[in-house]
Amino acid sequence: MKALEEGAYIKHFQYGLGVVTESDSERTSIDFDLHGVKKFVTSIMVVEHAEGTPPKRKRAKRVKKVGAAAPAKAPAASARARVTAAGSK
Repeated sequence: MKALEEGAYIKHFQYGLGVVTESDSERTSIDFDLHGVKKFVTSIMVVEHAEGTPPKRKRAKRVKKVGAAAPAKAPAASARARVTAAGSK
């Protein structure tokens, strides 16, 4: 089987409808509507061209990185110092 054109809307018997994201003579990647990205051996995969146009996909939202939490300051240490000072009297 020849490589499929990128962006082609296809139907697979097990995974349903999807869009070809990459394809060459050896491997084909398809992003399925319900099952995510799957990779196939191009020469043995069985797919049909689907009717219609692929649905618009939402872009994934980026998650902002949270900086390292600041270490606790001296209040805990000074409380210990007060306890030991009170105990020595």
